[in-house]
Amino acid sequence: MIRLQIPSHADYIEIVRVCLYGIASKLSFSYEDIEDMKVAVSEACTNAVLHGRTQDDGGSLIDVCFQPSEAGMTVIVKNEGEPFEHSESIADENTPPLQGIEISELPVGGLGIYLMEALMDEVTVQSTDSGTEVIMTKYISQ
Repeated sequence: MIRLQIPSHADYIEIVRVCLYGIASKLSFSYEDIEDMKVAVSEACTNAVLHGRTQDDGGSLIDVCFQPSEAGMTVIVKNEGEPFEHSESIADENTPPLQGIEISELPVGGLGIYLMEALMDEVTVQSTDSGTEVIMTKYISQ
């Protein structure tokens, strides 16, 4: 496992992307898969920056763990902040279906999880009182 801690600030997300690229390249992921993972992990980190900090704390950290395996790689992005219930956002009747609507009609924000799910093979969101953890797995295409 490779662990990275970055300050909860958007300026540091590029460091995560560079690390991911290096690890995924060593695992022989395709260029397309690496680009997909970079977008998904950037989205998870952006959510951690936006939602992970408490109001009075400017010094929060985001934990990013890369777990390579023979089958692929799991990336875990964890922040400390208010819990986020992904299951509630899916069940929200006010969220319009994404198919068949124009880009201009898409809601602002809230689509990051959908993007992660589209780009990764598995995505799990776990929230507790101590923060939120997004676990994303991408398998190596054969």
